[in-house]
Amino acid sequence: MQATSSTGQLPEVLHSSSSALVLLLNRGAGQIRSLTGSIPPSGLVLLSCLSAQVGTAIATFMFSSIGSMGTVFVCKAIATLWLLAIWRPRWRNHSRQDYLLVGLFGLAMAGMSLAFFGAVSRVPLGVASTLEFLGPLGVALLGSRRPLDLVWVGLAAGGVCLLSPLNGNTSLDPLGVALALLSGVCWAGYILLSVPAGRAFPGGAGLALSMTVATLILLPPGVLQAGTALLDSKVLLLGVGAAFLGTIVTYSLEFKALKTVPPRVFGILMSIEPAIAALVGLLILGEQLQLQSLMAIGLVVMAAIGVTLFGRTPSVH
Repeated sequence: MQATSSTGQLPEVLHSSSSALVLLLNRGAGQIRSLTGSIPPSGLVLLSCLSAQVGTAIATFMFSSIGSMGTVFVCKAIATLWLLAIWRPRWRNHSRQDYLLVGLFGLAMAGMSLAFFGAVSRVPLGVASTLEFLGPLGVALLGSRRPLDLVWVGLAAGGVCLLSPLNGNTSLDPLGVALALLSGVCWAGYILLSVPAGRAFPGGAGLALSMTVATLILLPPGVLQAGTALLDSKVLLLGVGAAFLGTIVTYSLEFKALKTVPPRVFGILMSIEPAIAALVGLLILGEQLQLQSLMAIGLVVMAAIGVTLFGRTPSVH
């Protein structure tokens, strides 16, 4: 896996982030890939974005039964069991630094999921996805001193301002906005940790172990909020559906697309995800966004595409 420098552009950041996850699908996604043989690679990327957002939308139907924390735990636990069954990772024969990396990686995963689902329970899916997307965008711009990059920072900042309750946007829950931004921070941490964690634990072992750590972190809040409702058959069925679409299908499609799609094109297509999230929120959850929120999503998408098209090519270590 390639490591991006501090001036890495968005497509490389997203490419690296996705590659850390899609490695696991070498062993379990043959049937899905065979069903998508006639779909062009660009279509696969867009379908992966759609699958991820539909999976999140399905998960929201568990909120009324087990809350956002219970929902995160169920989805993460199901995905973790699947990963452990595939990779059967070993804990032994690693250094303290390796274990620390896995722990931090798992903490970033848990924080990202917990904050994002908490945000989705309070603000529309499109808004939460847009604010969270500032995480990888920030990593792509980290350390850059080019004047042109200030344009993309300005566009992203403008989007945040339009969504901020401090700017008079009283339609959005301030806590939901804050949680979405926190999820973006955790996503940035996840991206920065994915390369060293992947080196310490080759293949999908590092991901499986980190997911296990994340699930253990999410266990106490999930059980405290939901209790025995976690074992409800309807909850488990929704959890399987959300985990299947949000993890297995999403990264199976990305795995196939990444074989042929250039990183720059991949970054552009992934930049559209906040808009896809807004569409899914409208069609599945009935979330109608105000013009101010739609403008904010547009600004962040423009910033992401700008970084993708005009970002400096990162150095590879």
